[in-house]
Amino acid sequence: MQPYKDQTLRIHNSLTGKKDVFEPINEGHVGMYVCGPTVYSNVHLGNCRTFMSFDMIFRYFKHLGYKVRYVRNITDAGHLENDADEGEDKIAKKAKLEQIEPMEVVQRYTVDFHNTLQQFNLLPPSIEPTATGHIIEQIEIIKEILEKGLAYEANGSVYFDVIKFNEDHDYGKLSGRKLEDMIANTRELTAQDEKRNPQDFALWKKAEPQHIMRWPSPWGDGFPGWHLECTAMSTKYLGETFDIHGGGMDLKFPHHECEIAQAEASTGKSPVNYWMHANMLTLNGKKMSKSTDNNIYPSEIFSGDNNILSKPYSPSVVRFFMMQAHYTSILDLSDDALQASEKGYSRLMDALDSIDKLKTGEKSDFDVAAWKQKCYDAMNDDFNTPILIAQLFDAVKHINLIKEDKESISAEDREFLESSLKAFVYDVLGIENQAMSKDDSGTLNGVMDLLIDIRNEARAKKDFATSDKIRDQLVELGIQIKDGKDGTTFSVN
Repeated sequence: MQPYKDQTLRIHNSLTGKKDVFEPINEGHVGMYVCGPTVYSNVHLGNCRTFMSFDMIFRYFKHLGYKVRYVRNITDAGHLENDADEGEDKIAKKAKLEQIEPMEVVQRYTVDFHNTLQQFNLLPPSIEPTATGHIIEQIEIIKEILEKGLAYEANGSVYFDVIKFNEDHDYGKLSGRKLEDMIANTRELTAQDEKRNPQDFALWKKAEPQHIMRWPSPWGDGFPGWHLECTAMSTKYLGETFDIHGGGMDLKFPHHECEIAQAEASTGKSPVNYWMHANMLTLNGKKMSKSTDNNIYPSEIFSGDNNILSKPYSPSVVRFFMMQAHYTSILDLSDDALQASEKGYSRLMDALDSIDKLKTGEKSDFDVAAWKQKCYDAMNDDFNTPILIAQLFDAVKHINLIKEDKESISAEDREFLESSLKAFVYDVLGIENQAMSKDDSGTLNGVMDLLIDIRNEARAKKDFATSDKIRDQLVELGIQIKDGKDGTTFSVN
């Protein structure tokens, strides 16, 4: 029996604007596509939050027993500046600045992207296709749209005809925009414009002589429009209609709106059943921006080499911090927030490390089965990680009461609690215990055993000044020692 058969999962669907019960197209299988990065610079922390959110979603589906095909693309061509149909290709521009080949830019920043996500403990997707690896598929889709009369060629470029498409379809249904309003709020086309309407978007762009990245096509040398790659790759690997499409909130319009239009125009089918959008990350209450210097990269958080935070924070603490907000909510990063998360993370890891040492009794004062279902209820409510974390700390409270002999737990329930807690923390939330490496742990245990022996000897001799000094200085270092009837133990805060 797979766990998903016992759980009813609801997902906030951007297309319907409400939480819909998740019903996969094929029972026991999930097809999920998430828009990946354009690899022309180091990965932004806000992008990391989006990919981390969908990693958590990927993990939860796997935890429920689904077979998941998770496709996350790499944009290595076709993404022009300002997400528009004019201007330079972002990767080609970077290549010119650094006087290297565009594919050197792609390689450098793809490696950085993978290394950063690996530090945050993200699982790799099932397939990670590239835009340049699917030029043929993109050209074939353009041919289909042209044949149906929903696109037109102009001077070697091909544009999608939004007004013609909207005669029988609803362009704007994902973002809630009306085409009439969009038309009313746009400028008139100039004589130099190739588009018939300002709302039309490029499926293929003619490459000017200076354009580095170019491919042959029926319309001449050029490159694909930015929106087209996702339609080509998602349909190739997941089918003409698949379960979930995700990305950042900023992609809802125009990128995802254009994806829907392209897919419906080429296949005649609605491409996605559940559209999901993750919200943005702010820094100290303001939008992250390089131009205002209100910006920080993941590596700068891990190293402490920045002028924004007071100390370094581990990738697990940052991931734990991000999981404390719902993926659809704006989350503000600050030093105070990270310090609070670090303390909570330490409490959680300390509880996990001590479960197997809990004394057991004949009965349990903690209803572990009911608690576990509350954890599932949180995740089933549109992947509500803040509520899940609140439930995890409810378990931590009971673990501490059991340690203090104020509650009891049976051997069977202790084992059940340990496996359940580890599943939600490690497998679903993807949080690692990075408090210390195994080598550091062994060294620390040895040093602490020595200090505890010295302190116990001082207490036996009634040398309370020495014993208190050891305790107080350890507290300053973030190490709490606890005296109990079974001896002295310690925990790292």
